Amino acid sequence: MSATDAISRAHQEEWGRLVAMLARRFGDLDIAEESVAEAFAIAAERWPGGGVPPNPGGWLTTTANRKAIDRIRRESKRIDRQHEAQLMQDATEAEQAGAIEDERLRLIFTCCHPALAMEARVALTLRLIGGLSVAEIARAFLVSEVAMGQRITRAKAKIRAARIPYGVPTGEDLLRRVSGVLAVLFLIFNEGYLATSDDADPIRSELTAEAIRLNRVLCSLMPDDGEAVGLLALMLLTESRRRARVSASGELVPLDQQDRGSWDAELIAEGHGLVRQCLASGAAPGRYQLLAAINAVHTSVRDFRDTDWSQVVALYDQLARLDPSSIVALNRAIAVAEVDGPDIALATVDQLEEKLRDYHAFHATRAELLRRVGRSRDAREAYDKAVELAGNTAEVAYLTRRRDQLGERD
Repeated sequence: MSATDAISRAHQEEWGRLVAMLARRFGDLDIAEESVAEAFAIAAERWPGGGVPPNPGGWLTTTANRKAIDRIRRESKRIDRQHEAQLMQDATEAEQAGAIEDERLRLIFTCCHPALAMEARVALTLRLIGGLSVAEIARAFLVSEVAMGQRITRAKAKIRAARIPYGVPTGEDLLRRVSGVLAVLFLIFNEGYLATSDDADPIRSELTAEAIRLNRVLCSLMPDDGEAVGLLALMLLTESRRRARVSASGELVPLDQQDRGSWDAELIAEGHGLVRQCLASGAAPGRYQLLAAINAVHTSVRDFRDTDWSQVVALYDQLARLDPSSIVALNRAIAVAEVDGPDIALATVDQLEEKLRDYHAFHATRAELLRRVGRSRDAREAYDKAVELAGNTAEVAYLTRRRDQLGERD
């Protein structure tokens, strides 16, 4: 393995662990982040010429710890030789004990604390746990690098000022907080799955990959959390269809028209295995587990016509009891159209207009249903509204073509 490959691999595997370890030891996110960044910069300078050390993680741990101590020494005279020696000894013992997974879990909960705005939680998670650069995060969410840097700086300052605890919550608070962590990971994945801006590529594979990687980390730290496992299954099954979702001309390809031969069989197999794992636990499924089960139904057949729509409706019924939102009702109606017909589904969709009038998918769904029942003029108006509200370029291209085809037939 080349030095460049070794550094890249170490960055993926060690960044979050090192930042978490130093944050816990020194109680300062800035010191932790900057010391780890310095350690990787030194590695990039030395490893190509001097060779990759036998234990890259241990080398980076020692180097980052020394850089943190150097910074503390520069900023404060309070550190004495005895304290410095103890800090170095702590680092050595920690490395000998292996990856400090509970430290990384503490950092995840800190980054996703509910006292922080959602945009700050996402940015901190990608920076401190994922190791993405400020520039990479800024590009992902279409803001300037300066603005993103300021966002991250303010978030870290708020953690200090509000004395947000660096730790894993317990009891009922843990259950509430885990859901917040999962929401952050799901938001990152969704932005990659279907970018919301017309300034971005329609699918951001680097974001879906990062969300999956972070979710894998969380599952390794909390293997008994059914919702964390369910979210990972949902991500994998959704990601398995990525190559089939946008045509060569840049147009979104709906599920019924996708080339299922191009779906990723390995991701599907892993996702199905995780869904079965959740079912085998005997625990009542949560929101992400049910969404994963719905995706498992879709990815279990090689022909759209063989989809078990009755099972999909039944799963949405369960989901609606947990999450009685208009979005769930809209998605359930799409499945109902395949079981009971578009006219029945349309009646349900029309009842959602007041709450979803500004949601492009509502108008797109309604347009398709109106098309199927022969109301071409109303369908065209619904397509117009969907195109107006949609931000994703692939969606806009698909909806525009569907509307124009309708016009050709009238």
